[in-house]
Amino acid sequence: MNLGFYTILAAQFLSALADNALLFAAIALLKGMHAPAWHTPVLQEAFIFSYIVLAPFVGAFADSLPKGRVMFVSNNIKILGCLAMLFGVNPLIAYGLVGLGAAAYSPAKYGILTEYLPPEKLVLANSWMEGLTVLAIILGAVIGGILLSPDIAYPMLQWWDVPVINTGIDTPPELAIAIIVALYLAAAAINLYIPCVKLDHKPLSNNPIFLLGEFWHNFKLLWKDPLGQVSLAVTTLFWGTGATLRLLVLSWAAIALHYDMASAAKLTAWVAIGIAIGAVLAAKFVKLEHSVKVLPIGIAMGLMVLIMIPVTSSTMATLLLVTIGAMGGYFVVPMNALLQHRGHLLMGAGSSIAVQNFNENLSIFAMLALYALMEKMSLNIYIIITIFGLLLSAIMTMLYKRHGHDQDSGKI
Repeated sequence: MNLGFYTILAAQFLSALADNALLFAAIALLKGMHAPAWHTPVLQEAFIFSYIVLAPFVGAFADSLPKGRVMFVSNNIKILGCLAMLFGVNPLIAYGLVGLGAAAYSPAKYGILTEYLPPEKLVLANSWMEGLTVLAIILGAVIGGILLSPDIAYPMLQWWDVPVINTGIDTPPELAIAIIVALYLAAAAINLYIPCVKLDHKPLSNNPIFLLGEFWHNFKLLWKDPLGQVSLAVTTLFWGTGATLRLLVLSWAAIALHYDMASAAKLTAWVAIGIAIGAVLAAKFVKLEHSVKVLPIGIAMGLMVLIMIPVTSSTMATLLLVTIGAMGGYFVVPMNALLQHRGHLLMGAGSSIAVQNFNENLSIFAMLALYALMEKMSLNIYIIITIFGLLLSAIMTMLYKRHGHDQDSGKI
C-alpha cells in the first residue's frame, strides 16, 4: 500500500470520527434547549433522511467527478451543518444538512478504492477501511463524552474566547461542535491530497427518471433473489437495530446506572468494541457458503437485550454491551459478505451497495420512528427495552424459519 491509500484512510477516519462525535454533541444541544425526549431519535432520522431520498442519485454524483473532490465537497457540506448549529439553527435542521453531506460522501469513500487499487488489494483495503470506521465509532463516542464532560468543558470555555472577540461558544455542546468543525476541516484539507485517478466509469445518464428506473429495477432484483433477500433483510434489520440501540443505551444508562450524558456516551463505545470482536470471530469461523447458519445468533441477541433490564452495575453493563455487540458482529458480517456476493453476481457491486444503503437507512428511519413514538407516549424505558428485544428476536426467528435451509446445497 502506498501513500495515496493512507491519505484516503486518514481523510475517511477523521470525517467518520467527527460524524460520530457530532451525534452526542447534537443530542446534548437538544437537552440544553429542554427539547422533548422524542426529539433525540428524530434528530438521527433527520441525519439519515438524505440517505433514503438521495439513494438513486448519490452514486451517479460520485461517479461523475474525481472521488477526492466529491469527498471534499461533502465534508464542506458537513461543516456548513455544524456552523448552522452554532449560529442557532434548529439542531434537527442543521443535523439534516450534515446528513446530506454524509449521504454524498458514502459512495465516494468506497468507490475510490476500486478506482485506485488493483483487485488483489481490495479485500485488504476494505478491511482497513472497516477497521478504521469501527475505531472512529469508538473514539467518536469517547471524544464526544470527554468534550461534554463538565470537568473538561468548563475549564476550556474559560480561555476559549480571545480578547475583544466573543466567539459565542458558551456551553459544552457548542464547544464540542466547534472542535468537531476543526476535525471536518482537517479531513477536507487531506481530501485535497487524495490522488486524482481516471474515472472508472461515468453514469450512462444523469437523467433523474433514468436513475430512478435503474435503481427500482435493482431493488426488485435483489429482493426477489432468495439469498439476496435474507442477507438484505438481516443487514437491514441489524443497522436499524444498532442505531436505535445506541440511543436506547443513553436513556437506559441515565436511569439504571445514574450516568450523565458524557458517561453514557462513552458507554456506547463498548457495543462497537463488541461488534469488532464478533467480526473477527466470524471471519475466522464462518464460511460464506454457511452464512445463513448464523441467524440463530441474531435471535439470541434480541433475547440478550432483555438482560439490560435488571442490570444496575457498570461492570455488568459493560460486559453485557460487549456481548450484545459481539453477537451482532458475528451474525452481520457473514450476511454482509453474502449480500455483496449476490449483489455482485446480480447487478454489480456499486448498484447493490446503493440498494443496501437505501434499505438499511429506511430501516433506521422506521426503527427510530418507533422509538420516538414510544418516547412521546412516555413509556417506561424498561418497557421500551422489552418491546425492542422481543421484536428483534421475533423477526430473526421468522427469517430463520423461512431461509434457514437456503444454503443446504452449499451452492451460493
